Amino acid sequence: MPVSRLDVIYRKILLTKLFTKGWGSPENLQRLFDIRQVISNRETCYKLVPKDYPISIINKTVHSDCRIIEGKFTSPFAVHLHGLVPDEVKESYFQMVLPLKWPSAHKPICIHLAGTGDHYFWRRRNVMAKPLLKAGIGAIILENPYYGIRKPTDQTRSSVHYVTDIFVMGGCLILECIVLLNWCEQVGFGPLGVTGISMGGHVSMKHQIKIIYEPYHVYAKIITM
Repeated sequence: MPVSRLDVIYRKILLTKLFTKGWGSPENLQRLFDIRQVISNRETCYKLVPKDYPISIINKTVHSDCRIIEGKFTSPFAVHLHGLVPDEVKESYFQMVLPLKWPSAHKPICIHLAGTGDHYFWRRRNVMAKPLLKAGIGAIILENPYYGIRKPTDQTRSSVHYVTDIFVMGGCLILECIVLLNWCEQVGFGPLGVTGISMGGHVSMKHQIKIIYEPYHVYAKIITM
């Protein structure tokens, strides 16, 4: 099929473009290929994240329709790959949206991963998390690496500079989800799930494949666009 002239014109007038600085250094690519061999194996992947990985709770608020807990922790991917993860991306931030009262003895939680361009928490909190509260399902909204609070200062919108940034993003999210699933299990939440739309659906699918611990009962809902 020939390239549409309209497509060519539209692409040229876009204000933001991806991968404007290329692939990234060969050294970084090699390090990512090496860690990929570890993450792609279930057993070695989970060994990268201790069960008691530290999480800091930085704020708690009660609203008319929910409770919100905000927390942060250092991304394990940044710990294992020194110098590869930008400073702004190293700290992982999340919001936990909980019902005012659990309707049963179960306390189900679903981690919501961001779609392309979904910066900060408000969209997923209002469109995805709060409607689930009516069914007694809580949510964890994880800020995407290179997005929102974690966006490098020299980056415009969602336009990452290097192809390697996408690999770093995926690696961060997989290990960060493991941190949050471990933490939820320890504090008594469950069953647990991982979901996402578009890019978030792709990452949740990759993460679901990594699940090996039966107590999690993790489910992945993938909606790609």
